[in-house]
Amino acid sequence: MSLKFKSFAALALSAAMMFSVAACGTTDSGDAKSDSKAKNTTVGYDVSTIKKDDELAKLAASAKTVKDGELSVGMELSYAPAEFYAEDGKTPVGYDVDMSKAIAQTLGLKPKIVSSMFDTIVPSIGSKYDLGITAMTITEERLQSVDFVSYYRAGSTWAVQKGNPKKLDTSDMCGAKIAVQTGTVQEDEANKIAKGCKADKKAEVMSYKRQAEAATAVATGKADVFYADSPVAGYAISQTDGQLEAFGDVEGVAKQGIAIKKGDQQLDEAVQKAVQKLMDDGTYMKILKHWGVESGALDKAEINPTDLD
Repeated sequence: MSLKFKSFAALALSAAMMFSVAACGTTDSGDAKSDSKAKNTTVGYDVSTIKKDDELAKLAASAKTVKDGELSVGMELSYAPAEFYAEDGKTPVGYDVDMSKAIAQTLGLKPKIVSSMFDTIVPSIGSKYDLGITAMTITEERLQSVDFVSYYRAGSTWAVQKGNPKKLDTSDMCGAKIAVQTGTVQEDEANKIAKGCKADKKAEVMSYKRQAEAATAVATGKADVFYADSPVAGYAISQTDGQLEAFGDVEGVAKQGIAIKKGDQQLDEAVQKAVQKLMDDGTYMKILKHWGVESGALDKAEINPTDLD
């Protein structure tokens, strides 16, 4: 099935399986329009030449959760270009998938991608899988439950049907039907907006388990606007022949991280050093460029960073 959707109907029909509404990422200088230029591809970056780092492999092997030579990674696979299904509907692809494979290769482990609902990933770290790599913003609240290794920066963008038919204004979203993904920072922000609205002009927050469903709600007119990571909006726009558009400025740029079981210092260190090595040798940037999302690149991977912006 082609990734180039020609109509809202095609968008809706494809959403449950593989709609590539997207992943996270813009920088402090990026915007949804520039991020929408992400490459229209379902072929990942080739990480097969990455060599195992023996020292880091030993460190990872001593971690609390890593078993049987596998590095299991929880992902919400409707978040292109970070993580989504290829045209066959079963092969995970995206820059988070490539990063997971690159990290595993560096640590001498076999990557295992586990499809998960976004809001179940943090509670399952350390039991169902070793890592969560799924365009996840690092927040103080999440830091209470898991450790993070920072690897990207992203903001949030509003997206509407072409021409903004409801004449929405980002400075006053009261009265709008706002589609968001369950468990995201955008859902939190939308709920804050709704609470601040007067009784005669309430905002309705429509929460969906998958980001694809939130974008589809706008495409089909069920919702007025969706709020998501900037490349979510940018990539969705690029896949619908301009039938969707971003509006307003990119908001709330923040670091995103790889979630790890709280207190697993060996795995924290192994992942941080593996990501930093990939940054330093250029592999990290090659992966991001392959997907057209290099605007969100960091040059330093940190364990539980105190500066979250």
